[in-house]
Amino acid sequence: MFSRAYNFYLDSFQGFRREVWLLALVTFINRAGTMVIPFLSLYLTADMGLSLEQVGWIMSCFGAGSICGSFIGGKLCDKFGFYPVIAGSLLTSGSFFFVLQHLQGFYPFCIGIFTITLFADAFRPALFVALRSYSKVENRTRSVTLIRLAINLGFSMGPAIGGLIITYVSYKGLFWVDGITCILAGLLFLYKLPKKDPVIESERKNNLASRSPYKDWPYIFFLLTIVVTCIPFVQYFSTVPLFYKQVHHLNEVAIGLLLGFNGLLIFLTEMPLIKYCERRLYGVYHVISFSIVLFAMSYLVLVYFPSIAFLWIGMTLMTMGEMLNFPFMNRLALDRSDQGKPGAYMALFTISWSVAHIIGHNMGLHLVDAFGFNFTWYILAGMLVIAIGMTYIMQGMFEKDAIKLKAERIFNG
Repeated sequence: MFSRAYNFYLDSFQGFRREVWLLALVTFINRAGTMVIPFLSLYLTADMGLSLEQVGWIMSCFGAGSICGSFIGGKLCDKFGFYPVIAGSLLTSGSFFFVLQHLQGFYPFCIGIFTITLFADAFRPALFVALRSYSKVENRTRSVTLIRLAINLGFSMGPAIGGLIITYVSYKGLFWVDGITCILAGLLFLYKLPKKDPVIESERKNNLASRSPYKDWPYIFFLLTIVVTCIPFVQYFSTVPLFYKQVHHLNEVAIGLLLGFNGLLIFLTEMPLIKYCERRLYGVYHVISFSIVLFAMSYLVLVYFPSIAFLWIGMTLMTMGEMLNFPFMNRLALDRSDQGKPGAYMALFTISWSVAHIIGHNMGLHLVDAFGFNFTWYILAGMLVIAIGMTYIMQGMFEKDAIKLKAERIFNG
């Protein structure tokens, strides 16, 4: 039985082009160095002495920079291709991390965090456009999963190492590691991936599609569903670490291990889990809805089982939900981008995440400051119940739109 499971695990990694593996490697190096963001709320409160309200506004600047960067990155992708956008994003954001560590005070840090995410998040739509170009259509979900695997393997290492750097060096060391790894990822991309976008016949046909994502109402509602789902999810990078520290009195090393466990679990199980779901032909919307139920349960565990052991169970539930939700959400966006300019479609997709960051961190920190952690967890669980209903509305909108488009193709010959 172990041999069958091992072979199934290995088989789930078959069928990818070399370029997809290189994109995954670049993403892994970049993500492994992402140590500042998970500890940002702790750094700003403990090291700089800012209030929770000020931290909330800084995290909103993080989200605002992400929106602008994603929008500009998508525009540049459609005009110049993904190659210069990815390389430029990695090299410039790496350089800005060296500057960010020297900024002190609320307003300078707001400007600094906005600027760095402006450059860093131009990478996100460009990465999806590159993945769309290099992946076979039948492998898109698993290709997205492979990239997520690289992200989360890096994330499992980053916070764990980051906690050690804070303990034995200082918070400043995180900025140096983040900057160096971004630059290394950019250099690897420049030297190892081909300097021209792949020209594939199916890609040529897809580029003839002219639908605007700004008028694609089912897609807009899909993005809104992502925002409502991801506002609770992003709390695991701002309010939840504070909950670990203030309520359960965990130190930075223990917090880093808990956050790193998320990435490790994804590394071990996500790819075979996605392949299993595809083989069993589970409905994508049912899988997404079930994943949102798991998100909600992860917060309710924190309320009803206030012990350190159940922090690990809450993290496990959240991670299982993440593994079932995001690959299929990404696949829906990639498939939808076949109907128009892929850069614009994927920019809006990544912007929906940025909106969740803008609203989520600020809302969560303000709720905690005003009403405490347990009330906040109830509010987040309630939002996730709403997201489940929105998922089924979204399904109806997509299916109705598909019937309409099919009828139009038949009518037009």
